[in-house]
Amino acid sequence: MRNYLFLLYVTFYFSILFVTGCNPVVKPIIGGTLIDVDGNIYNTITIGKQTWMIENLKVRHLNDSSAISLVSDSAAWRKRKAPAYCWYKNDSNAYNAKFGVLYNWYAVNTGKLAPIGWHIPTSEELLTLEKSVSQLNNVSGSLAKILASKNFWISCNTTSTIGNNPNSNNSSGFTAIPGGWRFNESTSFSKIDSLGVWWSTSAVSDSTSYSWSLMNTLSTVQHAPCENWAGLSIRCVKD
Repeated sequence: MRNYLFLLYVTFYFSILFVTGCNPVVKPIIGGTLIDVDGNIYNTITIGKQTWMIENLKVRHLNDSSAISLVSDSAAWRKRKAPAYCWYKNDSNAYNAKFGVLYNWYAVNTGKLAPIGWHIPTSEELLTLEKSVSQLNNVSGSLAKILASKNFWISCNTTSTIGNNPNSNNSSGFTAIPGGWRFNESTSFSKIDSLGVWWSTSAVSDSTSYSWSLMNTLSTVQHAPCENWAGLSIRCVKD
């Protein structure tokens, strides 16, 4: 009997090695929380060796308690080269609880936007997240669907996109939501429910930095430079 059990263990172990390329995959662990300087509470998830916030950041102060400027006017937002935040369509009641706050990159670049013990990811850390979720056992669908939440996304008929059968989304537990962005100069805010865009700390030039995005009509994750004045969402990763 002992030899039989040992054989079962060895078979299972080497099956894991075969599937994951010699490194057994640890399934995501949900259950942690963190609190920012304003008292907002966030749920967390550990994926691979990284621990992430499950919700978008909502904080209105840096982690040294310095206030971040709320900028509602579109022209002032576009010209600003200092830390700023806003809510989608400047409506905190409608959007804060569900989608969080939009920040320009100048707030990111302070190095003090994330709660102490956490940070805003580099583009390389976002790639690590993608690699980790793509290696999970028993997941199906596109990378975008694995990361995207089941809720809030506009429907799409194209197979493997986030908006197609959203109940099959989020096998990773990361729960990426479509909070829109503040970018288009004529309308200022756009694409709520169809686009989620998050800042990284990785600068591309003096005026642009890498963003990470998901769209309801796509099955892929997008990495692209974005103007530093744009208003994007934030997810933090543990130090």
